[in-house]
Amino acid sequence: DVMPFARYVEPGRVALVAEGALKGKLVSVVDVIDQTRALVDGPGSGVARQQIRLNQLHLTKFRLKYPFTAPTRVVRKAWTDAKLNEKWAESQWAKNLANKEKRAQMTDYDRFKLTSARVKRNRARTATFKSLKLKAARSGAFGKKKVP
Repeated sequence: DVMPFARYVEPGRVALVAEGALKGKLVSVVDVIDQTRALVDGPGSGVARQQIRLNQLHLTKFRLKYPFTAPTRVVRKAWTDAKLNEKWAESQWAKNLANKEKRAQMTDYDRFKLTSARVKRNRARTATFKSLKLKAARSGAFGKKKVP
């Protein structure tokens, strides 16, 4: 039986803060306070232990192993033992966030250079495609078939 959803709000679950002053920081859920709030701690990302609304969190696939309501030093040890910062940095989600940030920092001239590079790439791609298409058409593998 396949479970459709495997990311639960549970002690040890690592989450990305989606909004507020801590936006973009990684935290780990230490305890669930009620149905809308959780106690989080982010010793590896510089977030002090505090409560945060669940709708401000995006749950990740990562989960740390430590006991329920563990102190910060235990969370820090689990964080470093799991090499969480390195794992996060090489995840596609983190790369996409970094690319989004990079795009936001682009100047008008950077956008112009990007556009001209795209145009060059697309022209080269089109030229290669047309030459292959012509070769295929001449050999009879592409185009209208001649009926004998």
